[in-house]
Amino acid sequence: MAISRVPRGTARARLLDAAVAVIRRQGLAGTSVDDLCAAAGVTKGAFFHHFESKEALAVAAAEHWATTTGALFAQAPYHAPSDPRDRVLAYLDFRDALIDGPPPEYTCLVGTMVQEAYATQPHVRDACAASIFGHAATLEHDLHEALHAAGDPADLSAESLARFTQVVLQGAFVLAKAADDASVVTESIGHLRRYLDHVLAHASPSPSPV
Repeated sequence: MAISRVPRGTARARLLDAAVAVIRRQGLAGTSVDDLCAAAGVTKGAFFHHFESKEALAVAAAEHWATTTGALFAQAPYHAPSDPRDRVLAYLDFRDALIDGPPPEYTCLVGTMVQEAYATQPHVRDACAASIFGHAATLEHDLHEALHAAGDPADLSAESLARFTQVVLQGAFVLAKAADDASVVTESIGHLRRYLDHVLAHASPSPSPV
């Protein structure tokens, strides 16, 4: 996933960019402070001037990822259709279009980090959760409108469907890494698209109260 870069005039900015690239490639545990300094072209003194530890950088990197990817998705063309169902499906088409190159180029930084940090580094886990669930929340308005247009089906909510999109995407990223095959992601997005297309077009209305 190509993301907008922050200006590269400061050591902190370079370290955040380096964290996105290196941790997606090597994982959080497999990335050392030396690796990050080498990738950013800064000294260890500069690193510890901005971050007290690798964990502190990981938290900042998760926040940086949320900001930069948030800007990417906010400007994406899937917001253009007037019909909310079309916007939801266009979102998945946009996600599909981002799948290109080796896994570090299209997989999720925060999804990568949280698998390692969830039990041992709660600050990293919470920063990753804020990014993942925060992105899911950006889909809720369109899903709410699409569900309403489909008759407000019982047992479905915009919030749960928004989370489900991330369940499919994050799970697909893990399987794509295991198989070293990006087609796992595109296939999964296709299945998710067909499911949402069906649900949002053909869902039955909630039963009227007696």
